[in-house]
Amino acid sequence: MRASICASALALFTALGASTAFASELNVAVEVPRLEGAEYHRPYVAVWIEREDQTVATNLAVWYETGNRKEGTKWLSDLRQWWRRSGRDQTFPIDGVTGPTRPVGTHQLKFTGDKSPLASLAAGKYKLVVEAAREAGGREVVRVPFEWPAKSAQSLTGKGSSELGTIALNLAP
Repeated sequence: MRASICASALALFTALGASTAFASELNVAVEVPRLEGAEYHRPYVAVWIEREDQTVATNLAVWYETGNRKEGTKWLSDLRQWWRRSGRDQTFPIDGVTGPTRPVGTHQLKFTGDKSPLASLAAGKYKLVVEAAREAGGREVVRVPFEWPAKSAQSLTGKGSSELGTIALNLAP
């Protein structure tokens, strides 16, 4: 009996360890390009995953002016697509999602499938969506289609033309 309990415990620990060790990963790189001009403002950026019907499956990041909570959230509606689909229903700051605006450069976001916000993401076809809006600037949306969970390692990209640079999506099984 003792041997069977030990064998069962070993099988359980092995299964738990295997599920953690092999959790799918989703890594996003968002490039904020350098724009020329006398008046430069960092863009507000929303990053989310949308389903095939364009509803929001989960929010990954929202970067805005967090120093002055009331003034910062006032301009989030300029992220029009995200605002209409998810933003106006949120309470700010969104725990684990909200962050300050980012400077020029490439910024990394890393997520694992066994933790929020991906833990409840069902298998299927999705799009990574990145939207940027900037005061005295423009607005741009980039979409990168993918399947979740990843069956093999994949590197996918999308490219903005003004407010966003390259959006890189790396998936690992």
